[in-house]
Amino acid sequence: MLINVEDARRAARRRLPKIFFDYIDGGAFAEETLAANRADFGRWNLRQRVLVDTSRRTLATRFLGAERPLPFMLGPVGYLGLYAGHGEILAARAAAAAGIPLALSTFSIASLATLRARTAGELHFQLYVLNDPAVRDELIEAALAAGVTTLFLTVDTAVTSVRERDMRNGFRAVTHITPRLGASMLARPFWCLDMLRAGMPQCGAVAHRPEFGHGALEQAGHLARRIDTRLNWADVAWLRQRWPHRLVLKGILSVEDALAAREAGADAIVVSNHGGRQLDGAPSTIAMLPEIAEALAGTLDILVDSGFRRGADIVKALALGASGVMLGRAYVYGLAAAGEAGVARIIAHLAEEVDLTLALMGLTSVAELKALGPAALRPRG
Repeated sequence: MLINVEDARRAARRRLPKIFFDYIDGGAFAEETLAANRADFGRWNLRQRVLVDTSRRTLATRFLGAERPLPFMLGPVGYLGLYAGHGEILAARAAAAAGIPLALSTFSIASLATLRARTAGELHFQLYVLNDPAVRDELIEAALAAGVTTLFLTVDTAVTSVRERDMRNGFRAVTHITPRLGASMLARPFWCLDMLRAGMPQCGAVAHRPEFGHGALEQAGHLARRIDTRLNWADVAWLRQRWPHRLVLKGILSVEDALAAREAGADAIVVSNHGGRQLDGAPSTIAMLPEIAEALAGTLDILVDSGFRRGADIVKALALGASGVMLGRAYVYGLAAAGEAGVARIIAHLAEEVDLTLALMGLTSVAELKALGPAALRPRG
């Protein structure tokens, strides 16, 4: 039974081969930033108020150009189809049922066209800029053809950090199933059956390109090696001209870059350290959020990710200036544990925790919380 995100994490660990669990669960180098993303929520306490009529409550709020029933969405996570058969489709269906968007990663098993054909709901796309302009342009065209209106440009991965768990397991280094990997997979028979039913996983965005190889493992390695290491603000300016809809820069972790994103014409930013998977020793996102929000002063939507596991985490982020929260590992654990139902359970669980947390703070809406801002919290001494 999945009561909370940690329950889903434990279930995912039991169900997944180690190579895939460690890929989603791990961070860079010593995993200091990974740990800080969780620990730093403890910098703030919630202010409790009583004797307030909270019998009528709403979690609705506005971010990324629309009114949302919940203050969070499903962020882009690679290879969802390796965590459950047709994983991207299952996650998108759960998101649509909850009325929230899902952002599809470039590193996905399902292509944008497949996802659009098999799911309803709002679909966003996360773009990694590759060093091949033809492939880059093809990805942008696919997003337009799928009706994507919000494009997330990830800006913090031009150089990929060392993730020691992945090095030990050979993720992105192996191009085929080795005896060791095969034994690890066979030790998870329910996962194997799920993958067999879904068919051979491939990275949908490049599956039609023979130069990327065959199968998700080989294609993932080629994709990672082709991320453009020269990505800079001139590329953002080019993309702003090329992309006719909402553009979001994901991977902002400083006031200077937040202001530069605004100058470059971004419609929103995501305060993100890539879940602790890039610059180890970087600050947590919740620690950086207040000063970035103060500097932008409401001129851009601010989303935030990394480390969110509880409804109280989401409440703290909204009070500190976030327009909304992007979930990552939290919903992937649910997907791996129980497919679409697992994702739906995580969404419902977090919504319930946010709702009850607000009520116990004497608040009836996200709007009231945002109006209070940091005054809804108390720094922990």
